Amino acid sequence: MHVLTGPEVLSHFSIDYFKGASTFGALSDDTLNWLFQEAKLYALDAKEVLFEPNERGDAFFVILKGAIAYYKCHDGQYAHIRDYQAGEQIGFMSMIALHDRVGSAIAVQDSIVLEINTHLFHNLHEKAPLDFGVLMMNLAREMARTLRSVDNIVVKKVHEHSSSE
Repeated sequence: MHVLTGPEVLSHFSIDYFKGASTFGALSDDTLNWLFQEAKLYALDAKEVLFEPNERGDAFFVILKGAIAYYKCHDGQYAHIRDYQAGEQIGFMSMIALHDRVGSAIAVQDSIVLEINTHLFHNLHEKAPLDFGVLMMNLAREMARTLRSVDNIVVKKVHEHSSSE
């Protein structure tokens, strides 16, 4: 994983490209430019690890390019949960819940991510409260969609189990 600069990433992608991302949708140009100046940006090669279990969950990552596979760890066993795509975030639940990481995030392909740590998250709230509200709505929507998908899996498993009895 190597560090990139905001201007370096913005030279390859327009601000409008990032506005199409579910995490950044409807954020102002000023706020997006500020994030790209203040945030840490990383390039990962395919199969490179973004984070692992028990690491501090004090940041989340917006996938700008590529895809990140998430493997949840429970009782020492791993299961592939899903692949997060460009425009989505990974790690917000750990940050907002104040938990350490409970899984591994691994680049599926060459990827670029933007890290929003708790300090930057707080600064965004102070600097641009309206855009912070928009970001929170985007993050909440993404969590709600994820929860609905998990609920659907539970219902399917319950019906599979009850029909096999």
